[in-house]
Formats: sequence, C-alpha cells, structure tokens
Amino acid sequence: MENSKITRKNPEGMYGPVGNYTHITKIPRNSELYVTSGQIGVDQNGNIPDSMNEQIKNTFDNIQTVLQSEELTSEHIIKVNIWATQKIDWDYLYEKWSQLFGSDYPAMTVGYISELGLPEIKIEIEIWAAKV
Repeated sequence: MENSKITRKNPEGMYGPVGNYTHITKIPRNSELYVTSGQIGVDQNGNIPDSMNEQIKNTFDNIQTVLQSEELTSEHIIKVNIWATQKIDWDYLYEKWSQLFGSDYPAMTVGYISELGLPEIKIEIEIWAAKV
C-alpha cells in the first residue's frame, strides 16, 4: 500500500459492504486530521425544512461548505457517521452521496436514534477527514 495517500479497501474473505461504504480507510502518518461537528439540514437562512430529503440535501450542501472552508474534497474524507430519527430514503441519500464521493467511498456508520439536538432535526452527519 502506498504510504503517502489515503487508501480504502474491503478485505478479502469478508462479506462485502451492505451499502456505499468501505470497510477500512487508512491515513498515512503525519496527516492533518479534521473532525466536523454533526452537520444538519439547516439552510443558509437558519431554517430547518420539514422534509427529510430536504434536510439531506441541505446537510450535504453544508458538508461541502465545511470541506471547502479548509480546502478539502471528498478524497480527504475518511469516516462518515450518520444519525437519523426516522427512516432514511436511501435512494435519495445515495444520490447525494454519489455526487460527493463518486464510487470511492469512505468508512461509514449509521444509527437510528430517538432524537437529535433539536426536535425538528431528522438527520445529522459527522465527517472525519485527513489531509496528507
């Protein structure tokens, strides 16, 4: 494995991912680590829409803004944690996911929980990134 870039893989002899993620992501030594707060579906005016899919769209827009603020791209993302309070429309989320990642997926964890920081928040996504 090349030691100067972020690498992702699914080990042989193990079941394949059940979604659009990779089982393991490796960052080289001396990389800068970036950890975001959970990004939510708030728009630029501070409004949180009622629709889960609108919240997903805004969340991905907010993720892009956070990444760009540090000159990061999806290539730098090593881990994604997703928390949701209701069933995720995976077709819609994966559409946004593919726009961000293409087919080079980071590690990912998903959890369904009873509530997030505010009652109107339906999804929150945390990003871990590394710059080599």
